[in-house]
Amino acid sequence: MPLTVEIITIGDEILTGHTIDTNAAWLAAELTAAGLSVVFQSSVGDDLDAMEAVFRQAQKRAQIVIATGGLGPTDDDITKRAIVKVFKRNLVYHEQIFEDIKKRYAARGVVLPAINQNQALLPQGAKFFPNKLGSAVGICIAEQGHHFVALPGVPREMKQIFTDEVLPYLRTLEGGQAISIIKLRATGVSESKLAELIQSAVKLEPGVRLGYLPNYGGVDLRILATGVSQSEADQKAVTLAERIEAQCATYVYGRNDDTLERVIGRILEERKMSLAVAESCTGGELGMLITSVPGSSTYFLGGVQAYSNAVKEQLLGVPAELLQSHGAVSEECAIAMAQGVRNLLVSNYALSVAGIAGPDGGSDAKPVGTTWIGLAGPNGAYARHFRFGVDRPTNRTRATAAALELLRRDLLSIV
Repeated sequence: MPLTVEIITIGDEILTGHTIDTNAAWLAAELTAAGLSVVFQSSVGDDLDAMEAVFRQAQKRAQIVIATGGLGPTDDDITKRAIVKVFKRNLVYHEQIFEDIKKRYAARGVVLPAINQNQALLPQGAKFFPNKLGSAVGICIAEQGHHFVALPGVPREMKQIFTDEVLPYLRTLEGGQAISIIKLRATGVSESKLAELIQSAVKLEPGVRLGYLPNYGGVDLRILATGVSQSEADQKAVTLAERIEAQCATYVYGRNDDTLERVIGRILEERKMSLAVAESCTGGELGMLITSVPGSSTYFLGGVQAYSNAVKEQLLGVPAELLQSHGAVSEECAIAMAQGVRNLLVSNYALSVAGIAGPDGGSDAKPVGTTWIGLAGPNGAYARHFRFGVDRPTNRTRATAAALELLRRDLLSIV
């Protein structure tokens, strides 16, 4: 049976709705992928008595408790005070932790506030997990077969400590059972269609689980395999991954941390080709994704945010009569925009996005979510029609993913 986990998020800002609790969702996904069973999630404010009660309750109903938040140096950061009450321990000063904090501040040229000494105090006998991004270390107390872990509430810091320190620690608690995880990334296909393709040709062997995680950019597939040795678990995971990739070759574009923008960037860089973009409804989101990849300057030349028709005409050379007869959201306009920015920036490839993001601007003929994505390249220019939803942010996200996927398919000659 998998070990059970309760996740606790701490802070008045979470209870009042001022901060969206993304930590719990991220932790739940990671813990589930690691083969652990998340049985409860709780949130508690910055109140010592309430925190103590929640911690005690969690200790009774889960083998592992992971709490985030309240480890800072200020008066409202009281997580450690609640921990020592629950476990009946004193706070002990750790010189090593404080020296690490001082070095981090010195490297930034910032004077260390004296209050930060509080962050070198840990419950007696606790294990600590280093924080590479901040000053609050993670805390772990193991007692009578139960494991209590406290992490900073800052998402970047929490994720770093969990990934680098906590997850390897939790894997040692599995009684010798090795775990291997591979994430396959797919796009251009629905979750149900992907499931049909896989289930028709791929059978799961004992000790292997497959999870479907849809998002606005595609569908991630989480393969979790267990074995008596790490090599056995790895082999099970790799075998299933290869079978799925063979069955869904046109949709699976990468593994683990791969993104569409990274995969496309590698192809363009290897072929020594360049890319430009012309965006209307996405307002620069496509260019932002492309340039989020380190080294993208070797293949990405730039882009034009052609939001108005005047910019489409004056910068991209879209004929006024085309806009008048077909409209800005049309196959003809998307092709002209892609050709225009390709000529303007002298690139090998160019993408364009024209659509009605919403919530207003739609019509019976062109409802909100109507989007045309154009591509111009060495083999000519064309555009594809998409019908997304009614939510503006979602439409923009889906449009950028669809544009990148259109380019990937063209580069790899996928029909």
